[in-house]
Amino acid sequence: MNKKDLPDDVRRFILTSVPSVPYLEAILLLRAEPDTAWPIPAVARRLYLAEPVAAQLLQALAGAGIARTEPGAPDVFLYRPASPELAAMLDAVAGAYSANLVQVTDLIHSRVDRRAQQFADAFRWRKDA
Repeated sequence: MNKKDLPDDVRRFILTSVPSVPYLEAILLLRAEPDTAWPIPAVARRLYLAEPVAAQLLQALAGAGIARTEPGAPDVFLYRPASPELAAMLDAVAGAYSANLVQVTDLIHSRVDRRAQQFADAFRWRKDA
């Protein structure tokens, strides 16, 4: 992979499915140790997040089919992509992140910045209104 270019499918996945850098970091943490059952406090410590934020991230990952809770332990999560295709995409995203950290984080931030601008624009006074 060229340092300058992200594959189109990886770029598209990041823009449509990765809402924040902490979300991506949570994916990468769980992916790095797929057989580890991760309690919320452990994820919070590893990612330097408050526990409620870590809980929201992990619940979002479970909702996206990236992780699931440990049976009988709703506050413990495992890396379990819902399909082989999703697992392959997450592998590609992890590879892109390790090779192009700045480009991937800039792409995630551009998505957030664009949403913030759209929100701000909704409150802009217009002469024709």
